[in-house]
Amino acid sequence: MKGLRKSAGIRAGMVVAFAIAFGYVGASAAQETPGGESGEVKITEVTPNVVVFATRTGNVIALVGPDGALLVGTPSADSTERISSELAKRTKSPVRFVVIAPEDPAHSEGDAGWGRRGAFVAMQEKALERIGGHVMGAPKPLSEEFVKMGVERPHVSFSEVMSFDLNGEAVHIVKQKPGYSDADALVHFHVASVIYFGEVFPGDGYPAIETGRGGTLEGLLKMVDAWTDPRFHVVPARGEVTNGPGLKAYHDMLVTVRDRVQHSIDAGRRESEVIAEHPTAEFDAKWGHGRVAADAFVQEIYKALKPED
Repeated sequence: MKGLRKSAGIRAGMVVAFAIAFGYVGASAAQETPGGESGEVKITEVTPNVVVFATRTGNVIALVGPDGALLVGTPSADSTERISSELAKRTKSPVRFVVIAPEDPAHSEGDAGWGRRGAFVAMQEKALERIGGHVMGAPKPLSEEFVKMGVERPHVSFSEVMSFDLNGEAVHIVKQKPGYSDADALVHFHVASVIYFGEVFPGDGYPAIETGRGGTLEGLLKMVDAWTDPRFHVVPARGEVTNGPGLKAYHDMLVTVRDRVQHSIDAGRRESEVIAEHPTAEFDAKWGHGRVAADAFVQEIYKALKPED
């Protein structure tokens, strides 16, 4: 975590809202409506000033207090009004920082409409490139999907590190070695002991390893390995907030499947044969219901271990 100490703090000494785009046991849940449907938001209180909004597209962490609010995650465009209303109940400050994590462009909802509310929106540069931003020259036209949703691209990008100092909390966003993709960043709320990995820890299923975008199995394993202490609250990209042991169970699942696939490769089995062995069988009940199907996950692992195939 040496890189965390090198970053300069970004203080909430402005009235302009600032949105930055970038995948539990002991947490009390204040459920307004179940998340997942259009415009619906479920609220989970992790600490008195840290809450998680579960939206249709993903979780959004909010640090709320007298300095305003910092949001981190992948909000849906149809959740923005609801989240804005809830934040107004929790702080009198108009300051807003929103960190939107990188994800598959097919699922992206741009800035989720925060820019049109006066927000200053940014994104990790590699992720922003994939939705048409961070170009050397005139900006590209918005995609047809973004126009239909009434959202924009983030207008600012960051490369390695970004930090926030507000509401008595220190928050660091630090780019990591590629796991899900080459835009991965770890978000650490130091005082609240809250961790967010984006799509590296999807929460609702097996992870994607976007090798075409720089993703690696080794990077994914290393990114989560150091954060399994019970004191940590771990917010997944989607699904329920968990803790360090919950993250360890996820890590151990990845290691078990990797080792089984490696054993089959060492025995001379082909990709189709390894998939047919169904090395994820015991984990499918918990992890087999997300965006990545069990067989597709095994295929990812196989290709990561034997890329020449």
